[in-house]
Amino acid sequence: MEKTAVAALIDHTILKAVARREDIERLCAEAKSHGFASVCVNPVHVPLAARLLAGSEVAVCTVVGFPLGATSSPIKAAEAAWTVAQGATEVDMVIDIGAAKEGRFDDVEADITAVVQASKDALVKVILEVCYLTDAEIVACCQAAVRAGAHFVKTSTGFGDGGATVEAVSLMRKTVGPDIGVKAAGGIRTSRDVLAMVEAGASRIGCSAGLAIMAELE
Repeated sequence: MEKTAVAALIDHTILKAVARREDIERLCAEAKSHGFASVCVNPVHVPLAARLLAGSEVAVCTVVGFPLGATSSPIKAAEAAWTVAQGATEVDMVIDIGAAKEGRFDDVEADITAVVQASKDALVKVILEVCYLTDAEIVACCQAAVRAGAHFVKTSTGFGDGGATVEAVSLMRKTVGPDIGVKAAGGIRTSRDVLAMVEAGASRIGCSAGLAIMAELE
């Protein structure tokens, strides 16, 4: 893939608790310079990112119920609504992983639906945290996300016990079909990783190693 095509897939990410305003400023400048799809920041940084990226083609992505997913649906919905009001145009939400493990996929769907509705016109990406799920649970969660009206399914937070795998991405793509996005995130550090995920069916890449990946493609 050409460098510009790879850049256009990347959500340039910083979700560390210690991220400072200067880190967000640098992240946004890098995203504009390289033509990344978005910056992905914690909710508290959305207003700053939205201001810095106003007028650019770089989207402002944020996270909801992050990283555990163990927040009530009304709180997730309120968080999503607030971030969208502050300028976020993409919302990456974590599912209720415990509900998925218990087979309560109607509850998983309702949780996603609440965030989709609260996010209005923003894209919603549903984080499954695949390291904790069986293949059957991944399929059921993807189906719930589609029914709830989500725009993407996403592998991982990057804070769990494992990240994206080719196998999980392939299964997710097979499940959601061609019309829903698949975001691979967690442990993606090289251009080889990116290409493997794209070949498996990923249409977006979340990573904090965007600059290193771009340098590899020089």
